[in-house]
Amino acid sequence: MGLFTGKKGLVFGIANDHSIAWAITEALHNEGAEMGFTHLPDKDPTMPRMERRVRKLVDPIGGKFVLPCNVQVDADLDAIFAKAKETFGTIDFVLHSVAYAPMEDLKGLTVACSREGFKTSMEISVYSLLAIVNRARAILNPGGSILTLTYLGGEKVIPGYNIMGVCKAALESSVTYAAHELGPSGLRVNALSAGPLKTLSSSAVGDFDVMMKLYQGMSPMRRNISMEEVGKTGLFLLSDHASGITGETLHVDAGFHVMGAPPADMTFG
Repeated sequence: MGLFTGKKGLVFGIANDHSIAWAITEALHNEGAEMGFTHLPDKDPTMPRMERRVRKLVDPIGGKFVLPCNVQVDADLDAIFAKAKETFGTIDFVLHSVAYAPMEDLKGLTVACSREGFKTSMEISVYSLLAIVNRARAILNPGGSILTLTYLGGEKVIPGYNIMGVCKAALESSVTYAAHELGPSGLRVNALSAGPLKTLSSSAVGDFDVMMKLYQGMSPMRRNISMEEVGKTGLFLLSDHASGITGETLHVDAGFHVMGAPPADMTFG
């Protein structure tokens, strides 16, 4: 019997098998969780590339459903939660792994972000969490947990992270307000802040390889983290073992976030 045997949940935002959301999903599945999933809508229904990409991962682990979801469309979100209620009745957890910024705005100076780019980035990366939390609270069991994914760029300036850092700062603030408002109902909302991992999202961040070397040399543990470590931490935050934790941003970065200057043994070049 696993830690999540008998528990049911929703996972928003798996991109591929290198996604942090997939690492957490694997950990949940290994502990007995039953899950429904979303995928980005395909522009051409006759070529369901996005759906196939997600189904390739979740069908073998018994995904209960896979539905398209554009988080900018309320009807899509409503359909996901209607399906979850129809399939599960109630749920125990939600994983939110949704973030996006237009490439031209992400690559440029933060102060030069376009008005539309700012709106789009915030709506998808931040408002989507609030919209999902609002719908989830109606079918979450007491003790239920919601988890989103963030990054240190929401707390400190990470060159190259740019407008997404502003979005993550807003996301982390949203977590605390949501935790406050859902807490009296026995529901928890947290964020997991992972160190740099090679994902689809990280490929859009400038000088990513340099960042990996920096983390390895500067973190207290003198190494980078693994997907498995992040998956296990996500599992923990969604589980009853974290029943006293809410409104938290938990860092899984080998301690990098505590450092204010490079250690004496760090080499440069």
